[in-house]
Amino acid sequence: MRFVDILAVVAGVSGAVASPTKTTKRASKFEFVGVSESGAEFGNTALPGQLNKDYTWPDHSTISTLIQQGMNTFRVPFMMERLIPSQLTGTVNETYAAGLDDIVEFITSQGAYAVVDPHNFGRYYGNIITDVTGFGAWWTTVAKRYATNDKVIFDTNNEFHDEDNALVGQLNQAAINAIRAAGATSQYIFAEGNSWTGAWHWTSSGTSDAMGQLTDPQNKLIYEMHQYLDSDGSGTSEDCVSTTIGAERLADATAWLKANNKVAIIGETAGGANAQCIQAVQGMLSYMEDNSDVWKGWLWWGAGPWWGSYMYSIEPPTGVAYTSVLPSLTSYI
Repeated sequence: MRFVDILAVVAGVSGAVASPTKTTKRASKFEFVGVSESGAEFGNTALPGQLNKDYTWPDHSTISTLIQQGMNTFRVPFMMERLIPSQLTGTVNETYAAGLDDIVEFITSQGAYAVVDPHNFGRYYGNIITDVTGFGAWWTTVAKRYATNDKVIFDTNNEFHDEDNALVGQLNQAAINAIRAAGATSQYIFAEGNSWTGAWHWTSSGTSDAMGQLTDPQNKLIYEMHQYLDSDGSGTSEDCVSTTIGAERLADATAWLKANNKVAIIGETAGGANAQCIQAVQGMLSYMEDNSDVWKGWLWWGAGPWWGSYMYSIEPPTGVAYTSVLPSLTSYI
């Protein structure tokens, strides 16, 4: 989602919901189904920021509720600068890292996947990352921390945009190389492309050229694409273009995946709580199931304790999408 400046939405933390429970994913064709758990990336212009003022961490109990709904994958956005301040080759801020460790440990202890997502849009302190070696060093530090947890998934970086396509490819390859060299050899890696990693312009933007050259010695690379269904694909409107727009916007990327023997996940998607959007999301997910040889799953944007009345919130128990959209999507979980 195009949040260059994510503002903390002050909202009360949900009350008692579900007790911790092991994941029991439903029997859809998808390997990964879940949500992005926002909070730690909020207040991203306030660095390092203050816990519970500028940012927060996801709530264990609401994650448990979503696990009971059958979800098994939880993407945890956070800020690179808060985890490793000052420079890419720096040392870990253990106070912030303790929050990340806690949520990763909780998710994976329930048998679900925790996606470690530096939510930086290919930037560090607001500047496009051009130091490929430094980016690799950052990932070395992070990957070593989770190298023994095979339920962790590494997301190279959220939504690179307005960058040189070749650079984005180089940064992704540096991340892959660093993660594997750090001893994290059993985990999946989600690789995101340029142009907001949008599925609908994956080929037309040119990002597919460099991204298609990525290699992973463990052969556990999954391309992460995002797809919203509003008019400009930005995920900033409750409206969807049509009931068929989801499937239509995935067609070119699907053809590319099949032609190049690649697999992908829709790492962010959402639509408004209305009949047209619900049909559009259902149509997209049905299309993905029909092409499940290349589409391995989907993650909703988003959940998290500070979303309040946000139009796409799937945070239990009162999020708009939790009450009004999720009931229509259970067969795709």
